[in-house]
Amino acid sequence: MKDMKLTISIAKSRNIHLGVTEPISIAGPTEMDCIKTRELEKFLVSAGLYESQEEAVQREEVLGCLDQIVKSWVKQISRNKGFNEQLVQESNAKIFTFGSYRLGVHGPGADIDTLCVGPHYATREEDFFMELHSILAGKEEVTELHPVPDAHVPVMKFKFNGISIDLLYARLSLWAIPDDLDISQEAILRNVDEQSVRSLNGCRVTDQILRLVPNIQHFRTTLRCLKLWAKRRGVYSNVTGFLGGVNWALLVARICQLYPNAVPSMLVSRFFRVYTQWRWPNPVMLCSIDEGTLGLPVWDPRKNPRDRTHQMPIITPAYPCMNSSYNVSNSTLRVMTEEFQRGNDVCESLETVKSDWSALFEVYPFFEVYKNYLQIDITANDDDDLRRWKGWVESRLRQLTLKIERHTYGLLQCHPHPNEFVDTSRKGHHCAFFMGLQRKQGTPQQEGQQFDIRATVDEFRHSVNMYMNWKPGMDLYVCHVRRKQIPAYVFPNCVRPARPPRPAGLAGRPGSGSGTRTQPAQLQKTGSNTSATDDDVDDRTTEGLEGETLRLAKRRQESVPDEVKPLKRGGLVRADNGLGAERPSPPHLEPAQCPAPVASGIQTALAEEAAFQAVTGGPHVGDYVQADDELDVVDEGFGTTNGVSALAKGGIASEPLDLELDEIGRGESTGAMSFSSPQASSFQTGNLDELESTVRVGPTGTKPSPELQRKPLIRLSKTLTPATRPNAGALDVF
Repeated sequence: MKDMKLTISIAKSRNIHLGVTEPISIAGPTEMDCIKTRELEKFLVSAGLYESQEEAVQREEVLGCLDQIVKSWVKQISRNKGFNEQLVQESNAKIFTFGSYRLGVHGPGADIDTLCVGPHYATREEDFFMELHSILAGKEEVTELHPVPDAHVPVMKFKFNGISIDLLYARLSLWAIPDDLDISQEAILRNVDEQSVRSLNGCRVTDQILRLVPNIQHFRTTLRCLKLWAKRRGVYSNVTGFLGGVNWALLVARICQLYPNAVPSMLVSRFFRVYTQWRWPNPVMLCSIDEGTLGLPVWDPRKNPRDRTHQMPIITPAYPCMNSSYNVSNSTLRVMTEEFQRGNDVCESLETVKSDWSALFEVYPFFEVYKNYLQIDITANDDDDLRRWKGWVESRLRQLTLKIERHTYGLLQCHPHPNEFVDTSRKGHHCAFFMGLQRKQGTPQQEGQQFDIRATVDEFRHSVNMYMNWKPGMDLYVCHVRRKQIPAYVFPNCVRPARPPRPAGLAGRPGSGSGTRTQPAQLQKTGSNTSATDDDVDDRTTEGLEGETLRLAKRRQESVPDEVKPLKRGGLVRADNGLGAERPSPPHLEPAQCPAPVASGIQTALAEEAAFQAVTGGPHVGDYVQADDELDVVDEGFGTTNGVSALAKGGIASEPLDLELDEIGRGESTGAMSFSSPQASSFQTGNLDELESTVRVGPTGTKPSPELQRKPLIRLSKTLTPATRPNAGALDVF
């Protein structure tokens, strides 16, 4: 381990590259790059991303108190188990931090991810979730204490003096926990249960990220920027199939490796350029995958069939190396790819024209870019039930997205919103999720084409109501709303934004095909008021929305010579564990000397472009990953069970909720296509048998319609009555 620490220290001091490939460029910043970086730092400060000195001190005090509590707790356990006084005094537990706090990128009000490491005789079920829970419940400083022992990674959530804490527990095979414990060592995982391995992995991954970036301060500033961007663009959520904090940290860290001497403004620009052209599902890795000596499973699509289904592999750098982004689906990957492209366009415009960073962080107008949405309402009897019920339903939404796309052969695409919404004017305990729906772009549209997802929605409701901790009052409602019917409470201040006026160039019947519809890559940012009509914004374009009409700058595409060979891969290096976090503070904004540009080791732009293509295209897994056919790996317990009618729980209607999706094609096509989804009864188990396709009705010929009738994309044939469905009056007319 000491040799590994020395290796990484020497690598950083001698400018030896970190990562699985050589850098794309080791060029340093220009004067303009330094100016852009200072502007970016000012923007991040103005956005309120840095906590005050008082809050930073308060966090340190809370962590100190928590550390004393767990030390006292483990001594109490030792006495209860009859240990002699010497063993009691030697007993110990230790608090580690990880996540955004450990990385140094947390903001005001953010929670602290913590890990309690205890000896082997301190059990998780009795000692942690019962004894320690009782101790915390008796503290005046502790509020909102909520244990989640059945989670994939068991956690205890609470607030300590107003600071949100997520506390995990790892039970090591040691009699005593030393104060200088280094959890980065592989031996720490020996004879440890699976839940403890998952809990330890958070700290081990966080510390390894910090060791594998060439400049920690530049990494932190860039990560703060990208996290803010992801939240405002609606792609920050691991549970709904986008990316969470550790995923974004790994992506940013890889860019730091590829451009080791770049400043944050350069790193942000290169981030979008690299991932716009990244050939998924080639994995993003900070170091070579360590097979280890303990026999723990690691990510390897050559050996593990499930790993071949991952759409956007982002591999953790600590043993056992895993894919941190297994929740990403075809739908969410498509959305993120489009957002990477938009980010690249904005960054290129920043380099060529006078602009500011605010254009990059414009909030994505989710409720303006689709014509049709699914609304998922959930209710419960009290706040605790709603919190549990909401977490369960939210974790299942990804399965609804996958099954809708599969049952429509990928022709109907879903875009889940990462956040929930609450109608504050309505009594009771409730919230709602939304999904945007659109036809797959580029597919021919046929007159009268229908998408029938009734069975898919029924299957989703059935599986969600199989929740083991279901209680009366936990209800679920799924319905369709068109854009003009979106409830006002989803908008800021409950005010629906006014639709822009229709331009003269789009005169005529909406959707008639008159005029030329501008595609996203053809849009140009101008000062005009031209915009699309309500019916013209059919696909996920941002045409006509303020700040969203950015022209795609022409990217320089240079041919790569055939003789350019793949770059060499580096090895894995390790270092000791860092405990705690450096106190984050706003960057110094005073004018500073711009460091002199570092001479690039890659002599020509052509060679740099070749290195870029080699990195983004990488020959890692393209030969054996099935990128074009996503398997829906159903989680254990998700499948339906024959003979169990969970739809009757809590007064939920037992009749099918019929959602028929049909859209009139534009043009002269007279063919019609209907899809019939398999009934829920055809899914008998929760295993991979669920994934097999069933016979569906193919294209059939129909007589031309004498008159083209306008009708909604989704029609509810049967729905819940206003008495049984919340806010039904606003959603019943279609």
